[in-house]
Amino acid sequence: MSFLKPRILVATLSLLLALPVAAQDGMDHSMHMHHNHDMPMGDSLVWRMAPMDGMTMPMMPEMMDDVPETGAFLPGFGMDVSMYPEARPSEIIDMADGDTLHMDASLVRRTINGQELVMMAYGGMYPGPLIRADRGSRVIVEFTNNIDMPTTVHWHGLRLENAFDGIPGMTQPPVETGETFTYELDFPDTGMYWYHPHMREDVQQDLGLYGNMLVDPTEDGYYGPANREVPLILDDILMDGNGLYPYGETTPTHALMGRFGNVMLLNGITDYNLDIEAGEVVRFYLTNVANTRTFNVNFGGARIKVIADDVSKFEREQFVSSVVIGPAERYIVDVHFDEEGTFEITNAIQGIDHFRGTFVPETHVLGTVTASGAVADDHGEAFAEARANEDTIADIDNFRRYFDKAPDHNLRLTIETNDLHPMTMRMMEVDTLYFPPIEWNEGMPMMNWLSTGDEAKWTLLDEDTGQKSMEINWQWEVGDVVKIRVFNDPSSFHPMNHPFHVHGQRFVVTHIDGVPNRNMGWKDTVIIPVGSTIDILVDVTNPGKWMAHCHIAEHLHAGMMLGFEVRDPSPDSAGR
Repeated sequence: MSFLKPRILVATLSLLLALPVAAQDGMDHSMHMHHNHDMPMGDSLVWRMAPMDGMTMPMMPEMMDDVPETGAFLPGFGMDVSMYPEARPSEIIDMADGDTLHMDASLVRRTINGQELVMMAYGGMYPGPLIRADRGSRVIVEFTNNIDMPTTVHWHGLRLENAFDGIPGMTQPPVETGETFTYELDFPDTGMYWYHPHMREDVQQDLGLYGNMLVDPTEDGYYGPANREVPLILDDILMDGNGLYPYGETTPTHALMGRFGNVMLLNGITDYNLDIEAGEVVRFYLTNVANTRTFNVNFGGARIKVIADDVSKFEREQFVSSVVIGPAERYIVDVHFDEEGTFEITNAIQGIDHFRGTFVPETHVLGTVTASGAVADDHGEAFAEARANEDTIADIDNFRRYFDKAPDHNLRLTIETNDLHPMTMRMMEVDTLYFPPIEWNEGMPMMNWLSTGDEAKWTLLDEDTGQKSMEINWQWEVGDVVKIRVFNDPSSFHPMNHPFHVHGQRFVVTHIDGVPNRNMGWKDTVIIPVGSTIDILVDVTNPGKWMAHCHIAEHLHAGMMLGFEVRDPSPDSAGR
């Protein structure tokens, strides 16, 4: 799945660094020389040098004065930070069937890493309010846009009515500043979901516009016993000594690898701590809202049992040493803290040093759990059992006859480039001598930052028709069972993992690189590692015009999306 040729890489890199850019290709690169790595001056925000955390080699002189081919943007630039209301921690909003929530998106004041920042928030909270309701409920959200950009709200993972999916130009017009849009949310599936913008989420989501929806089961004993339930939202944000690092004004920067942050956030803060009693089983609802980072989460050696993913329980609960969770994915895990002490919640990865062709172990502390005393209600014995979930097994049984069918669609994940910086082109050619299945870290931050959504065109290629991205408009009917084979092309210009998200439907992963998946749950997002082929089986139940796309925010806005339409042939569907 991966290849490493360090001697070739270092030798080739040495040759590249020894040659001036002009000598390599004779091109005039003056168009890239903006000479404006400065702090904001007057009323203008201009680019400053991108944070270089993790760099192990000096930047090439040919790139030192270069900036992305788009202006720099920060919310509230030039304004007094104190004029914005201070955001407050998230609250749980319990909603009954038919209830209405009034919620806005607004600019707020946050303090992160000791720096006061202008950010965005739903309902003035970080994260946004957790909407909690029973399965089968329908609730109303009256949403008002009070930020200075058009936006929408996408209710990620819900199989709701198409008109409320939040896709500008497809299901609704953009919600302009000062306008209100009414969303009607259906909750047909138990589990944890989340909401976020679907316009420039590389900016808006990264600045804090995200929140959870927890859909409770109506059955007793749906999950095993736990002492408490805790939502954990995983995120990162990019900062330097001057605060938030600017975003691309008209198109995303960091279009190759996505915008990795260098400050880790758990539930929106850097110093998260949970106090519990020793012996507790804690049910954590994990959501990854980062623009691009895939996390590998563990709990300081405490035993972890995975019980559910995006849209359902797994067929069988499973003990794991850590939880790999890509952007937009959710997992529900039970963790048993069986003794007193402080347990670090960490992201433990093997990063790649792209310059030297070596692995770099990294551990980021995301938060802590402090266990003391002794719990009165001990669920340790029940925790030790990995239950089979007969309801999930029976549900998936209805689809097993389709598992080995031929694919209805063959999709290739790749990239096209247009006028990328020549040194970036050279460095990426070297970089592809090694490609990790998962891009855990930003190994080439300067080249990544300089690439924009206008120059790196991430592509979904329909191999059956030759259509690309939004040229694709698959036609399905309610009741169809559609198999999509997704191949992440390792020979593309910069191969990278992609979290693939399907709107409005649910799917199971039937095969991974041709090997049957032996423990399934219903999903709406799945990581496609580099070089891998993933077969997904879509349960088509929800009529309307929908999207499927990569959930790395910069890749989405660099074109990595397609459309599909689900028709309802039943007589009572007329007029939908």
